[in-house]
Amino acid sequence: MGQMVVFLAFAFVAIVTGIGVIFARNAVYSALLLVANFFCLAVFYVLLNAQFLAAVQLTVYAGAIMVLFVFVIMLLSPTGERHVLRRMRWQGLLAIPLVAVFIGQAILAIVAGSMSTAAGPYTLEHINDLGGSVQAVGSVLFTDFLLPFEVTSLLLVVALVGAIVLGKRRI
Repeated sequence: MGQMVVFLAFAFVAIVTGIGVIFARNAVYSALLLVANFFCLAVFYVLLNAQFLAAVQLTVYAGAIMVLFVFVIMLLSPTGERHVLRRMRWQGLLAIPLVAVFIGQAILAIVAGSMSTAAGPYTLEHINDLGGSVQAVGSVLFTDFLLPFEVTSLLLVVALVGAIVLGKRRI
């Protein structure tokens, strides 16, 4: 009963902060609301008995990524926002069908997941047999999901090199 109350309270806060991220006029307020939303996600991970993922959520996303976002927001020129908004008008028109596709896929995933009777290989008993949440994440990550893990690391390296090349000032 207590977990349900905590879940419902943080679910409400997560929904409100998510809507606030979208509709906040000030970019700094939007970033701070996103930090609050990341905190709610960490609470959800704790409720699911995934303490490692909760710690990673707080340190990586709420900590490092959001600090980077806030620095980028502070370094941007506020006078150039109207010009950027004019250039991005066509992206709003493109976003409408993409949002419709995303919502359709989310509904399809929910329906397919609720109709499935298979327990799947990663049940709570399986995770406990692997020795806890950190050991389970490491075991699954480096056995069953090794290729996606390596592809993700390669993409991060490419993004880092691209950021360095784009950020390098020509003298």
